[in-house]
Amino acid sequence: MSRTVIASDAAPKAIGPYSQAVQVGNTIYTSGQIPLDPATGELVAGDAAVQAHRVFDNLKAVIEAAGASFSDVVRVGIYLTDLSNFAAVNAVMTEYFQPPFPARSTIGVASLPRGAQVEVDLVLVRG
Repeated sequence: MSRTVIASDAAPKAIGPYSQAVQVGNTIYTSGQIPLDPATGELVAGDAAVQAHRVFDNLKAVIEAAGASFSDVVRVGIYLTDLSNFAAVNAVMTEYFQPPFPARSTIGVASLPRGAQVEVDLVLVRG
C-alpha cells in the first residue's frame, strides 16, 4: 500500500526526519505537534492551555491539508510534562472536538522537545 505525505505551510515545519502526517489508505497519522508558532518556528509562551491551543491549531492545519477535519479523528495521544495540566488541556480539547469524542491516551513524560509542556498526535480515518 502506498503512503502519501501530508504537509501544510500553516503548521510548523518538521524539526527532524519525519513528515507532518502520512496517509495510508483511509487512515491518516499525524506526527506529534508541539506549540511552535508556524511563522517563527519558536515555542509559544504561556501556560499549558495556551500551548495546547497552538498545538491543536497546528494539527488543524495539517489535517485540513489532507482534506480532513477533527470529526475524522479516531484517536488522540497527549503527552504532558506535568499531569496537573490534565484538566486545562481537556478544556482546550473540547473546543476542537464534538461528541462522540475520539479515543485518547494521556501520558506524563519527563520532557518534550524545545521545553514544550504539551505534545499531541492524531490518528484519523476518512470514510
